[in-house]
Amino acid sequence: MLKTPLSRFHVIGLLEGISYLLLLAIAMPLKYILGYDLAVLIVGWIHGILFIAYFITLAHVWYVHRWPFGRVSGAAIASILPFGTFVLSAKLRLNEEISKTNNLPD
Repeated sequence: MLKTPLSRFHVIGLLEGISYLLLLAIAMPLKYILGYDLAVLIVGWIHGILFIAYFITLAHVWYVHRWPFGRVSGAAIASILPFGTFVLSAKLRLNEEISKTNNLPD
C-alpha cells in the first residue's frame, strides 16, 4: 500500500487531516474550556510531525510525478483547511481512476 510516493501521500494526508480535526475538535476545547493543557501538547506534537511529513511527501510527489505548481499549491492549502486533505485525497483518487479508465486497451 505504501510502495509509491502517491500512496504514501494519501496515507500521510489522511493521518494529518485526522490529527488536525482531533486538535481542533477535541484537544483545543479540552484546553480552553476545561483547562486541560496536556491534550494540546500531545495532539499538537503528533499533528506537527504529521504536518511536516505531509510536506515532505508532497515535495516527493511533486518531484516524482512532476505536478504543476498549481496542484502543489492546492495541496499545500488543503493541509490548513479542516477536511481539506480528505477532499484532496478523494479528488486525486478520482483522477487516478479516470486515468486508469482512459488508458485501458480496446
